[in-house]
Amino acid sequence: MNDDTKQYVNWFRHSSPYINAHRGNTFVLMLSGESVADPNFANIVHDIALLNSLGVRLVLVHGSRPQIRERLQNRQVESKLHHHLRVTDQATLTCVIEAAAIVRAEIEARLSLGLPNTPMAGSRIKVVSGNFVTAKPVGVLDGVDMAHTGQVRRLDSDGIRQQLDGGNIVLLSHLGYSPTGELFNLAAEDVATCTASALNADKLILLGSDRGVMDSSGELRSELLARKAERLVSQYLSSLDDPQQPHTELSSHLQAAVNACRGGVKRCHLISYKEDGALLGELFTRDGSGTMVLQESYEQLRQASIEDVGAVLELIQPLEQDGTLVRRSREVLENEIERFTLIERDGVVIGCAALYPFPEEQMGELACVVVSAEYKGGARGDKLLQAIQKQARQQGLQQLFVLTTKTAHWFVERGFSEGEVEQLPGEKKALFNLQRNSKVFLQAL
Repeated sequence: MNDDTKQYVNWFRHSSPYINAHRGNTFVLMLSGESVADPNFANIVHDIALLNSLGVRLVLVHGSRPQIRERLQNRQVESKLHHHLRVTDQATLTCVIEAAAIVRAEIEARLSLGLPNTPMAGSRIKVVSGNFVTAKPVGVLDGVDMAHTGQVRRLDSDGIRQQLDGGNIVLLSHLGYSPTGELFNLAAEDVATCTASALNADKLILLGSDRGVMDSSGELRSELLARKAERLVSQYLSSLDDPQQPHTELSSHLQAAVNACRGGVKRCHLISYKEDGALLGELFTRDGSGTMVLQESYEQLRQASIEDVGAVLELIQPLEQDGTLVRRSREVLENEIERFTLIERDGVVIGCAALYPFPEEQMGELACVVVSAEYKGGARGDKLLQAIQKQARQQGLQQLFVLTTKTAHWFVERGFSEGEVEQLPGEKKALFNLQRNSKVFLQAL
């Protein structure tokens, strides 16, 4: 097996937890008009087809801003913005309808490809569009009649779910219909947000030109809490010299993510439509490829259960092999798993620690403190230590001890003092492994 094959197999194995986690979930993807016109859109369609084949329920919401601008310019129709929205008079509406129809046809055509020897071969995807979005007029804003500019009034969520249950991809445009038969131009972000909230979607994914949100040093932020994202949008809006100036794409997407989180969507993702594989990278790798906006941090501390034995074995295996940890068999770990506390990130176990109590001596052993090599830093080891300390106090223990051969400095830095084997509980002294020659460290609680 060559190195490329080994790398592929390794990636595929590590992606399997995400494949299982995403199957049957509902994702809403917002595709801007810019993303549909980008050369990378063919690859995005291939990845959408792959998600569909893996059992992900997909709703696509498309925009068509650049296509609208092109038609307005060609017909020399003046376009007006008011409160960051396009004023859609009758002449503008004609251009909007044409642009939306062209983009919709482009997406449907791409999803219908099935040539042999292509990524779409044998996909047989069914795409369903329809009048699922009921709209209402924005009306008059500060004296300006917004005409056919509208906003979402309600979604036919039952109708959309029925199509998803049948394995179809649902395609929604930025056009909405009123009960009186009128047509309204909506913001694609509004449609995507309302759809994700109405369906109680597992994810809203917004594809833009940027990879996501960058920090002050120019590094990509892989995670952003909704309340922080809202502050960033407010800071941007307050910095505008002209309040009528349109939002940037990034600020619009951040606001959409915030609104979706408020509407009950737990996770929203901002990724780049220019980056080949960004969609799969965001969904099937631990660190992703963009910025995830979420209601609360998706790393959690929890007690282990019997279902976690395999994940813990995989986590500790490298340290057992290099002699840092004593080797544990699956049978031993199955019997002791409830003593473990885990750090779980997006459904994947990335850290663990165990507490073995010796109540007669009012002591407890801190053991098997491990954080995945990919997640060193972030004070995750400290979080595990604090969780074990809390458990020990709740059990009435007065002292923790740890046996280590290679990580003494880490424990000393956290208040442990070197001790002697004679200070260990009797049962532990009897099992002490002289060959490992572990050092003993103690900490009063």
